[in-house]
Amino acid sequence: MFFRFDTKKLTVAAIGITFIVIAMGGMIRIYDAGESCPDWPTCFGSWSFDISPEEQEAWWDENPDEIDSRGEHHRYTTFEIFTEWFHRVLAGVLLGPLILVNAYLIHKNEENGKRSRLAALVTVGLIIWQGAIGWLTVEMDNEHWSVAIHLASALIFQLSLIWLWLSLNRDSITTPDWINFDPILSYKWKNKLICLEFGSFLSLFVGVFVSTTPGANFGCGVNGYDSWPLCQGELVSRIENFELQSQIIHRWIVAIVGFFMVTIAWLIWKDTELHQTGKNLRNWVWLTVGLYLFNISIGALYITSYAPQTNSFQEWLSLVHLMIGSLTFLVLGSSLLAIYSSQKNDVIIETKE
Repeated sequence: MFFRFDTKKLTVAAIGITFIVIAMGGMIRIYDAGESCPDWPTCFGSWSFDISPEEQEAWWDENPDEIDSRGEHHRYTTFEIFTEWFHRVLAGVLLGPLILVNAYLIHKNEENGKRSRLAALVTVGLIIWQGAIGWLTVEMDNEHWSVAIHLASALIFQLSLIWLWLSLNRDSITTPDWINFDPILSYKWKNKLICLEFGSFLSLFVGVFVSTTPGANFGCGVNGYDSWPLCQGELVSRIENFELQSQIIHRWIVAIVGFFMVTIAWLIWKDTELHQTGKNLRNWVWLTVGLYLFNISIGALYITSYAPQTNSFQEWLSLVHLMIGSLTFLVLGSSLLAIYSSQKNDVIIETKE
């Protein structure tokens, strides 16, 4: 009982810390501090974040091959360095050991099933992979594609922790009612929900690519209505440069996925209305759609927040946009994991086979 209780609590803690790590990654991008620690795992050769301009200059002189895209004369503020340093501390010093300890406790407890043990191993593998991708991101001076992969890996890791939590609850037969779904309705709709989850992931991935590509935020202009919902005053723009015009690609993906989300949410609602079952699944899908549509409005606010005086956007809206997009993906992913972790659902699948 001790191990069961302890590992579920540790898993919940890991889920929360991971979400904070993702938020810190978004904050690093907002303050353009992704290269403020040019080496890894140290920061300017130090384990501290308090690196003076003189110390930065000395380190650049000793490591000219590590000079980033801003050039050797650029100096980072203590706060900029702190955001990257704290991100690494959360991920490497707190989250990493927590995952290892949790996996050890799960495997030591004989009452845990094979699925929980497998999920624990997957979380260990993914945290190691995430560390490797973090190193690659630093080595590549935060290239847009490496940042997008880093976020994608973090979200998949987050889902693995949710899968682990569900598996532990299944072992102890304590799965909360709010994440128990009608097995017949779940089996009927799961493939369509998988498609929506992929669409949500794709829109998020391309969105990160846009936000980390220099100049892409200006791809549709900054002139109010002509920049959103239109793009350079046009509903459909000709794509000539995929990187600089990635914003319009992102918008079309968002629009297509949003259309199918609303359609499927309406169909599930009609299905539950007829059968009076499956309200939990309906509510989870509605929550996903609500978050998705709300996030579209946040994206519009961000584009229209451009201030000519400072030649900048309200970047805090970009962080909110990222986190709500991540939450949308995780909510829908959690419902899918709950479907696949359900004992009743497994029985139905085996019977049909």
